[in-house]
Amino acid sequence: MPRLYLSPSLQEFNLYAGGGNEEYYMNLLADEMEPYLISSGITYLRSDPATQELQDVIRQSNASDIDLHLALHSNAAGEGKEGQVRGVEVYYDPNDAFSRKAVELLAEEMRQIYPLPSEIRILPTTRLAEVVRTDMPAVLLEVAYHDNWEDAQWIRDNLGNIAQAVVKGVCAYFGVPFVPPQPLRIGTVHTGGANLNLRRFPSTEAQVLVQIPNNSKLLVYSQIGNGWSVVGFGGFTGYAKSEYII
Repeated sequence: MPRLYLSPSLQEFNLYAGGGNEEYYMNLLADEMEPYLISSGITYLRSDPATQELQDVIRQSNASDIDLHLALHSNAAGEGKEGQVRGVEVYYDPNDAFSRKAVELLAEEMRQIYPLPSEIRILPTTRLAEVVRTDMPAVLLEVAYHDNWEDAQWIRDNLGNIAQAVVKGVCAYFGVPFVPPQPLRIGTVHTGGANLNLRRFPSTEAQVLVQIPNNSKLLVYSQIGNGWSVVGFGGFTGYAKSEYII
């Protein structure tokens, strides 16, 4: 399946206008994203909020089998402009076309929900470590300016909407449907005798992760349309044809 490294900010010292801090709210955002990632068939590895060193996050990301690294942050204006700037900024590696593709898709989804869409900026970076020192394509999303009272309140009031927008952008990047969370259920493979292929992507051309024997029980996370379901079996999560699951 598509695999995401989810990296909410470690910066608890960045205080929000009106209360709270960057680490706290970006972890709440990651919490809100998780059900949408699961139902849409995207597996993820999330950095530990107790980690205090960015280098540890980058090391873990680079040691993992991931397809995209996503850093979640909020922003603050420079000296003398504190609280005066608003907007969303999405950073990409100018030497990586996949990184650029990801930020364009994320920015487009954020334009649908942020109250000032003209203030959404796509920016190259050669200095942000999580973008340029990760081995796989990476992006860093600054969801709004936390030192601006209106932006800070917008984050607090819209964590669910932001989570959906970000996951929609990630789904578009991976080429899989965005699916809202559905009730988890137990299904049974019903093929008439043959094994059921569990695939990495919802396509009959995609890699087969494991073959599930007929009459096996499995977890059904969601039906994503186009005849596919997101299911779990034997420690694997992937896509299987819905018609063979009852």
